[in-house]
Parts: sequence; C-alpha cells; structure tokens
Amino acid sequence: MSETLIDALDLIAPGDLVLYHGSITDHHGLYIVTLCQCTPCRFDDRRGAADARYRLINPWDSECALHHVRRESITRSAVCG
Repeated sequence: MSETLIDALDLIAPGDLVLYHGSITDHHGLYIVTLCQCTPCRFDDRRGAADARYRLINPWDSECALHHVRRESITRSAVCG
C-alpha cells in the first residue's frame, strides 16, 4: 500500500505520534499511541468489537497518560506524514 493512500485514510498504527483532543482537556496534546491492553479492551478485541481503544504514552517521560481512548478523540500528527 502506498504512503499516499495510508495518509489519505488517516490510519493510526502503534508508535505513531497523535494529538489528543478528547473530553479530558487537561491532557490535550501530543502522545505516542499503542493499543490498549487492559482486560476489558482485550476482551472487546477478541469479541470482534469494531471500536478499537488506544493507550496514549507521554513521549517525554514514557509514562502512560490515558487509557481506553476512542479513535474519535485522536488525530494523527502532521509530523508523521
């Protein structure tokens, strides 16, 4: 798949830099995204739920800042492509 197509689809992959703009306004900003591996999210993933949840990591101190983040609350950073 070409990079242009991936950019057009705005796909988010683990390790991408994303902007969080969800309901927790104190945490708006840049994060590294990974898939959420908590028990409820893993259960939903095995069940085939279409709504993947993410875990956001602060890139400056490698601490997990947010869990269970919905796709609608993040945008792929322009730095990624």
